[in-house]
Amino acid sequence: MTTHPEEQAELVPRPERTPGALREALSVVAPGRLPDMDREKDEALAEAVRQSTIGPLRGFLLRWAAVIEIERFPAQARRFHRAEYLAHVSEDPEQARHHVHESGDILRAAYRELGE
Repeated sequence: MTTHPEEQAELVPRPERTPGALREALSVVAPGRLPDMDREKDEALAEAVRQSTIGPLRGFLLRWAAVIEIERFPAQARRFHRAEYLAHVSEDPEQARHHVHESGDILRAAYRELGE
């Protein structure tokens, strides 16, 4: 990555890893994703009950914390979404692979920032 998150202005501070705090942050950085988050929360709750474990809930919280970690930095979010888009539409396998790696690097950096 050429631009580090700490060099960019953040839209919101990093939220606590709770459903309410993540939802509030998402409503600012990517409000169009709220239906996805709500659907995935319902799925995680159902799976947690089915498995009698909180693992699915932890996974849900971590996933959305990473989404928000990317989205709270506008330049980083633009790079991520551009790389994902180009990976899907590129007709050149080498270019597609490059864009997949770029989006993956951004995602892995977000998880590292979260301590995961």
